[in-house]
Amino acid sequence: MSTSTRRARERASTRERIIEAALHVLETEGPAALTIRRIAADVDYTPPVVYQHFANKDALVVELIAHGHRLLLAGFRRAAEEPGADRRVLRVAGEYVRFARAHPHLYEVMNGPVRSADARRLAAEPAIAFVKDLLTSWSAAHDVVLADLDEACEILWGTLYGTASLGHLSGGGEERTRRLAEQALRAILLGWRTGLPDDGS
Repeated sequence: MSTSTRRARERASTRERIIEAALHVLETEGPAALTIRRIAADVDYTPPVVYQHFANKDALVVELIAHGHRLLLAGFRRAAEEPGADRRVLRVAGEYVRFARAHPHLYEVMNGPVRSADARRLAAEPAIAFVKDLLTSWSAAHDVVLADLDEACEILWGTLYGTASLGHLSGGGEERTRRLAEQALRAILLGWRTGLPDDGS
Protein backbone atom coordinates (compact mmCIF):
# COMPACT_ATOMS: atom_id res chain seq x y z
CA MET A 1 0.00 0.00 0.00
CA SER A 2 1.41 3.39 -0.99
CA THR A 3 1.94 6.16 1.55
CA SER A 4 -0.68 8.36 -0.13
CA THR A 5 -3.25 5.56 -0.07
CA ARG A 6 -2.59 4.85 3.60
CA ARG A 7 -2.91 8.53 4.47
CA ALA A 8 -6.16 8.81 2.53
CA ARG A 9 -7.57 5.83 4.43
CA GLU A 10 -6.42 7.25 7.76
CA ARG A 11 -8.02 10.58 6.92
CA ALA A 12 -11.28 8.90 5.94
CA SER A 13 -11.21 6.85 9.14
CA THR A 14 -10.65 9.96 11.25
CA ARG A 15 -13.51 11.76 9.54
CA GLU A 16 -15.80 8.80 10.15
CA ARG A 17 -14.87 8.69 13.84
CA ILE A 18 -15.67 12.39 14.16
CA ILE A 19 -19.07 11.92 12.51
CA GLU A 20 -19.89 8.90 14.69
CA ALA A 21 -18.93 10.82 17.83
CA ALA A 22 -21.04 13.80 16.77
CA LEU A 23 -24.03 11.55 16.10
CA HIS A 24 -23.64 9.90 19.50
CA VAL A 25 -23.52 13.25 21.31
CA LEU A 26 -26.48 14.56 19.32
CA GLU A 27 -28.65 11.48 19.79
CA THR A 28 -27.93 11.05 23.50
CA GLU A 29 -27.65 14.64 24.75
CA GLY A 30 -29.28 16.87 22.15
CA PRO A 31 -28.10 19.73 19.91
CA ALA A 32 -26.95 21.97 22.79
CA ALA A 33 -24.18 19.48 23.65
CA LEU A 34 -22.90 19.41 20.07
CA THR A 35 -19.66 21.42 20.14
CA ILE A 36 -16.37 20.92 18.34
CA ARG A 37 -14.50 20.82 21.65
CA ARG A 38 -16.81 18.12 23.05
CA ILE A 39 -16.58 15.97 19.93
CA ALA A 40 -12.80 16.28 19.83
CA ALA A 41 -12.56 15.19 23.45
CA ASP A 42 -14.78 12.16 22.83
CA VAL A 43 -12.45 10.82 20.11
CA ASP A 44 -9.21 11.89 21.84
CA TYR A 45 -8.36 14.52 19.24
CA THR A 46 -7.65 18.20 19.64
CA PRO A 47 -10.16 20.68 18.16
CA PRO A 48 -7.73 21.61 15.33
CA VAL A 49 -7.87 17.98 14.12
CA VAL A 50 -11.65 18.23 13.83
CA TYR A 51 -11.30 21.54 11.99
CA GLN A 52 -9.07 19.80 9.43
CA HIS A 53 -12.13 17.81 8.38
CA PHE A 54 -14.93 20.31 9.04
CA ALA A 55 -14.43 24.05 8.64
CA ASN A 56 -16.83 24.82 11.48
CA LYS A 57 -19.73 23.42 13.47
CA ASP A 58 -22.20 24.27 10.69
CA ALA A 59 -20.24 22.09 8.26
CA LEU A 60 -20.42 19.19 10.70
CA VAL A 61 -24.14 19.77 11.24
CA VAL A 62 -24.70 19.65 7.47
CA GLU A 63 -22.98 16.24 7.41
CA LEU A 64 -25.28 15.04 10.20
CA ILE A 65 -28.28 16.33 8.26
CA ALA A 66 -27.13 14.36 5.21
CA HIS A 67 -26.80 11.25 7.37
CA GLY A 68 -30.31 11.75 8.70
CA HIS A 69 -31.75 12.05 5.22
CA ARG A 70 -29.96 8.87 4.17
CA LEU A 71 -31.62 7.04 7.06
CA LEU A 72 -34.99 8.55 6.13
CA LEU A 73 -34.52 7.56 2.50
CA ALA A 74 -33.76 3.97 3.52
CA GLY A 75 -37.14 3.89 5.24
CA PHE A 76 -38.84 5.36 2.18
CA ARG A 77 -37.28 2.66 0.02
CA ARG A 78 -38.76 0.01 2.30
CA ALA A 79 -42.13 1.70 1.70
CA ALA A 80 -41.68 1.19 -2.04
CA GLU A 81 -41.83 -2.57 -1.49
CA GLU A 82 -45.54 -2.34 -0.59
CA PRO A 83 -47.99 -3.53 -3.28
CA GLY A 84 -50.28 -0.83 -4.63
CA ALA A 85 -49.61 2.84 -5.32
CA ASP A 86 -51.77 4.13 -2.45
CA ARG A 87 -50.25 1.79 0.11
CA ARG A 88 -46.75 2.85 -0.90
CA VAL A 89 -47.55 6.52 -0.32
CA LEU A 90 -49.23 5.78 3.01
CA ARG A 91 -46.29 3.63 4.08
CA VAL A 92 -44.05 6.66 3.52
CA ALA A 93 -46.11 8.43 6.18
CA GLY A 94 -45.42 5.61 8.62
CA GLU A 95 -41.70 5.60 7.86
CA TYR A 96 -41.48 9.37 8.27
CA VAL A 97 -43.18 9.27 11.67
CA ARG A 98 -41.09 6.27 12.76
CA PHE A 99 -37.87 8.10 11.88
CA ALA A 100 -38.93 11.30 13.65
CA ARG A 101 -39.77 9.33 16.81
CA ALA A 102 -36.65 7.15 16.71
CA HIS A 103 -34.22 10.05 16.14
CA PRO A 104 -35.80 13.12 17.78
CA HIS A 105 -32.59 15.16 18.13
CA LEU A 106 -31.34 14.32 14.64
CA TYR A 107 -34.79 15.14 13.27
CA GLU A 108 -34.70 18.47 15.10
CA VAL A 109 -31.34 19.35 13.55
CA MET A 110 -32.51 18.27 10.08
CA ASN A 111 -35.41 20.73 10.32
CA GLY A 112 -33.68 23.50 12.25
CA PRO A 113 -31.90 26.63 11.06
CA VAL A 114 -28.56 26.07 9.36
CA ARG A 115 -26.55 28.87 7.82
CA SER A 116 -25.91 26.84 4.70
CA ALA A 117 -29.49 26.47 3.48
CA ASP A 118 -28.29 25.34 0.05
CA ALA A 119 -26.24 22.55 1.63
CA ARG A 120 -29.25 21.44 3.67
CA ARG A 121 -31.41 21.37 0.55
CA LEU A 122 -28.75 19.35 -1.25
CA ALA A 123 -28.67 16.84 1.60
CA ALA A 124 -32.46 16.43 1.43
CA GLU A 125 -32.60 16.17 -2.37
CA PRO A 126 -32.36 12.35 -2.70
CA ALA A 127 -35.28 11.83 -0.29
CA ILE A 128 -37.28 14.57 -2.01
CA ALA A 129 -36.55 13.04 -5.41
CA PHE A 130 -37.79 9.69 -4.11
CA VAL A 131 -41.10 11.23 -3.00
CA LYS A 132 -41.46 12.88 -6.43
CA ASP A 133 -40.91 9.53 -8.13
CA LEU A 134 -43.44 7.95 -5.78
CA LEU A 135 -46.00 10.62 -6.65
CA THR A 136 -45.29 10.20 -10.37
CA SER A 137 -45.98 6.46 -10.10
CA TRP A 138 -49.10 7.13 -8.03
CA SER A 139 -50.47 9.65 -10.53
CA ALA A 140 -49.83 7.24 -13.42
CA ALA A 141 -51.55 4.38 -11.58
CA HIS A 142 -54.69 6.49 -11.07
CA ASP A 143 -54.53 8.49 -14.31
CA VAL A 144 -54.29 11.71 -12.29
CA VAL A 145 -52.52 14.77 -13.63
CA LEU A 146 -50.57 16.64 -10.97
CA ALA A 147 -50.23 20.15 -12.32
CA ASP A 148 -47.06 20.90 -10.35
CA LEU A 149 -45.06 17.92 -9.10
CA ASP A 150 -42.77 20.09 -6.96
CA GLU A 151 -45.78 21.67 -5.27
CA ALA A 152 -47.44 18.29 -4.73
CA CYS A 153 -44.25 17.00 -3.09
CA GLU A 154 -44.09 20.05 -0.82
CA ILE A 155 -47.70 19.48 0.23
CA LEU A 156 -46.98 15.89 1.25
CA TRP A 157 -43.66 16.75 2.90
CA GLY A 158 -45.18 19.66 4.81
CA THR A 159 -48.10 17.53 5.96
CA LEU A 160 -45.80 14.83 7.28
CA TYR A 161 -43.55 17.36 9.01
CA GLY A 162 -46.52 19.09 10.61
CA THR A 163 -48.13 15.88 11.81
CA ALA A 164 -44.89 14.47 13.20
CA SER A 165 -44.12 17.77 14.95
CA LEU A 166 -47.58 17.99 16.48
CA GLY A 167 -47.28 14.41 17.68
CA HIS A 168 -44.02 15.30 19.41
CA LEU A 169 -45.39 18.46 21.00
CA SER A 170 -48.59 16.82 22.21
CA GLY A 171 -46.79 13.76 23.54
CA GLY A 172 -48.90 11.54 21.32
CA GLY A 173 -47.61 8.02 20.78
CA GLU A 174 -46.05 6.82 17.56
CA GLU A 175 -49.07 4.70 16.61
CA ARG A 176 -51.50 7.60 16.93
CA THR A 177 -49.18 10.01 15.11
CA ARG A 178 -48.67 7.50 12.30
CA ARG A 179 -52.43 7.01 11.99
CA LEU A 180 -53.03 10.76 11.78
CA ALA A 181 -50.30 11.15 9.16
CA GLU A 182 -51.81 8.36 7.07
CA GLN A 183 -55.29 9.88 7.38
CA ALA A 184 -53.95 13.26 6.24
CA LEU A 185 -52.21 11.73 3.22
CA ARG A 186 -55.28 9.65 2.39
CA ALA A 187 -57.39 12.83 2.33
CA ILE A 188 -54.89 14.57 0.07
CA LEU A 189 -54.74 11.66 -2.34
CA LEU A 190 -58.53 11.48 -2.44
CA GLY A 191 -58.70 15.19 -3.22
CA TRP A 192 -56.29 14.79 -6.11
CA ARG A 193 -58.17 11.77 -7.45
CA THR A 194 -61.57 13.45 -7.31
CA GLY A 195 -60.24 16.66 -8.83
CA LEU A 196 -61.52 19.10 -6.22
CA PRO A 197 -61.21 22.65 -7.58
CA ASP A 198 -58.46 24.84 -6.12
CA ASP A 199 -60.91 27.55 -5.04
CA GLY A 200 -62.88 25.10 -2.89
CA SER A 201 -66.11 25.59 -4.84
